[in-house]
This record gives sequence, C-alpha cells and structure tokens, in this order.
Amino acid sequence: MALIACATLYGQRTLNQDSCEALALQNNKDQQIADEEVKQAEYEKKSAFAQYFPDISIKGGYLRNEKQLALLGEDQYLPICYAGGADGSIAVDQSQIANKMVAYNGSYVPLDANGQPFDPTKNPEKIIWKNYTTIPKDQMTFDTRNIYVGVLNLTQPIFMGGKIVAYNKVCDLKKELADSKKETSRQEVLKNVDEAYWRTVSLYSKKKAVQGLIDLLDTMQNNVNEMVDEGVATKKDQLTVAVKRNEAKMTMVKVDNGIKLYKMQLAQYCGLPIEEDYEIADKDLKDIPVKEEPKPSSDEVKNNRPELKSLELANALYDQKTTIARAALLPTVALTANYLASNPNCYDGFENKFGYEWNIGIVVNIPLFHFGADYYKWQAAKSEATVAKLQYDDTEEKVNLQVNQYSYKQTEALRKLDVANKNMDEAQENLRMAQLSFEAGVISTSNLLEAQTAWLGAQSDKIDAEIDAKINGIYLRRAGGNLGK
Repeated sequence: MALIACATLYGQRTLNQDSCEALALQNNKDQQIADEEVKQAEYEKKSAFAQYFPDISIKGGYLRNEKQLALLGEDQYLPICYAGGADGSIAVDQSQIANKMVAYNGSYVPLDANGQPFDPTKNPEKIIWKNYTTIPKDQMTFDTRNIYVGVLNLTQPIFMGGKIVAYNKVCDLKKELADSKKETSRQEVLKNVDEAYWRTVSLYSKKKAVQGLIDLLDTMQNNVNEMVDEGVATKKDQLTVAVKRNEAKMTMVKVDNGIKLYKMQLAQYCGLPIEEDYEIADKDLKDIPVKEEPKPSSDEVKNNRPELKSLELANALYDQKTTIARAALLPTVALTANYLASNPNCYDGFENKFGYEWNIGIVVNIPLFHFGADYYKWQAAKSEATVAKLQYDDTEEKVNLQVNQYSYKQTEALRKLDVANKNMDEAQENLRMAQLSFEAGVISTSNLLEAQTAWLGAQSDKIDAEIDAKINGIYLRRAGGNLGK
C-alpha cells in the first residue's frame, strides 16, 4: 500500500504559472492555427518572389483529322519549253508546240487556232500543247490526319504594371500580419491562463481561511460542550455553535466545487484532460503576490499592442491591393521564347516526321476599353483602404480607453487591498481578544461567533482584494501589449 501511494504521489502532476503557460501555448488550438497561418504566409511569400523569374512550361497536343490536306484540286498540266539563247533572251523550241510563237507585247506567245496571239486569261482551252508534263494531285496531298504538336515555352515578365512588385509587398505584409495575429493569440492565451491560475490560488486561500474557521468552531464546540456539562452554558449556545459550524462546512463545499471548476478550466486551457487530478504549485501561498503595474504610454501601446500592429499592417496591405488593382489599367510587357516540334513536318513538305523550330519575341498588352470594369475595381480598392484606416483610428482610441480603464481599476483594487489588510489585522486582533474574553467568561458565545464571522469576512475580503488587484494588473499588461514579455 505504501508503494502504491508513493507511485500515485509521484505520478501526480504539479503545475506552476510558467508550466501552465507553456502547456497552453503548446496545446492551444488558436496558437496551432496561428502557426499554420505563419507557415502559409511564408510559402505565399516565396511564391510571390518566384513571379520575378521566367515561367518555363512544356505543352503538347494530338489532333485527329478526318481528311488529308490537298494543295491541288486536280492534276495540273504544264507545257515543256526550252529556254536559251546566246544573248540571254528567251528562245522557244517551236517543235514542242502545235501553235507558232510570235512576238506580242514584248514577249513570245503562241497563236491560237485562229492564228491570233494567245491570251491565257481568255479561253485557255484554245491552246493545244504538243508536249506537256503534269503535277499529279496525289503528289500534292499530305497525310495530316494525325497531327502531333509540342512546344517548350519560356515567358519572362518585363513590366506588369507594378503588379508583381506590389504582390511581393502584399505577401511580405501578410507574413508580418500572421506573426502579429499569432502574438495576439499568444497574449490572449496567457491572459486566460494567468487569470484561471490565480483565481484557483485565491480559492485555495479561501479554503484555508474556511478551514481555519472550522478548526476554531471545532475547538469552540468542545469548549461549549464542556461548559454545558458544567452548567455554565446552555443548549442554545451549543446549537448556535453547531449551526455556525455546519454553515462553515457548507462554505467549504462551495469552495471545493469552485476549485474543481477552475482547475477544469485551467486544464482545458493547458490542453490537459479536464478530469485529470493535478496540484497547483502556489496553493499554499499565504498571500497572493501583487505589485502595481505601470500604466503604458500611448506610444508604448501603439508599438506593443499586436491588434494595432495588425491593423497598421492591414492598412499597408490594402494600399498594395490598390496598386494591384491599378495595374490592370496599365500596359504589360513580356519576353517570350519557344521551341516547337510538329508532326507532320510543316517545314519540309509535310513529311510524317518531326520538324523543329525556335522563335523569340516580345508580347505587349495594352488594355483599351472594358466599360470601366477595371477602373471601378481600382476605386473600390481605394475605398477599402480608406475603411481600413478609419478602423485603425477607431481601434486605437478604444485601446487607449481600455488602458485607462484598467489602470483606474488597478488603482482602485490596490486601495481596497490596503483597506482589507488593515481590516484583517483588526479582525485578527478582535478575534484574539474575543477568544481570551470567552475563555475568561467575560463575553457570551454569540459574541465570540460574531468575532469569528468578522474574521472570516475580513479574510475573504482580503483575498478578493488581492485577486482583483492581481487580475487587473494582468488585464493592464494585456491592454498595453506587454503580457508575456
């Protein structure tokens, strides 16, 4: 049994404030989401930078045609002539044709059947060639039923209206924005964890106070029982003490339930099973440590508050989006280079083999008119940027107001704590004197019970004042963006 007890004690987890914060940051879903958003922004930033470099791609295609390509509709007939002459003039062998050749309009032409110079634009069928050659239609028909095409393309942006530069700036800002949102989530997690932790500690302090009252009432009950037996006290006194003792035990039950609920909440923040039984390292503290947090200046709030940083980055991001929208109105210039392959080979008589070619050029796109669509998008982006600036100004005012509110609340809580400490000292002394007076028989049982109740009330007020000052200090640091720093 001793070994089992030791193993149980050894396996029980003990958490302090730092370990709770570490577990919460490690297991919190919002933090995990923020981490993934940071990774996403980093990848988008790398993708945006890649837009500066050429785009290289390979494209291919296959096309099945029903018919072949024929350059001639029918067989073509050509006369056979001989050219020659010592002076370089054209000489026609008259024996090759049925008609005679005569000089006509500075050249030799044959005579038609009527002996008139032949005009090939009129009645070409009247010419009768003695010898001729043919160009067969089937020799000018190419098999283009199966076409294969491939191209290796390179496109290098030269000027895209400032869109690529603006897009890279947008991705840089989105990376900073993701980091800022992660810091916002981190501080919110720390605020929730710290509040739950110290409220749990305060309930442990109240539990000790209630247990102290129960111990006093147990002692008092024993004394009253003896006094009843001796006849110096009444049954009424005995019942009064018993009722107060039962009330104290009911208060203890409420405090225990509160501790369990806050420990469940703290476990949920830390990513632990809510039914896990663990210990709080500071549960036996006599006093909750409280110190006055300095009020941050407006500049410190502006520099440290992650929400304001996020809105400031959003303003810059919307400005860049305006630049991207404006780029649609500007010309774009790109360098393009291609290496093509085609089958049939259109560069060598449409043979059924691959032919290759390269080319290089400049592509310019100048937008002219699209019924104002891109212009209106630009104006909409400018309005969106203006809204973001107004939201920033409004949020900055609210944050400064929040800082002032928590500063006042902290000052008020610290003053209440000073008063509670004084009341606690007085109630402690009053209880001591009442106990001595009761033992001496000077005061009645009800007087001692009143002193004990006043002592418990003063102790409870002191603990409440401590936790209020502690929580308001945490809120003030959160409002100033300094939590966890």
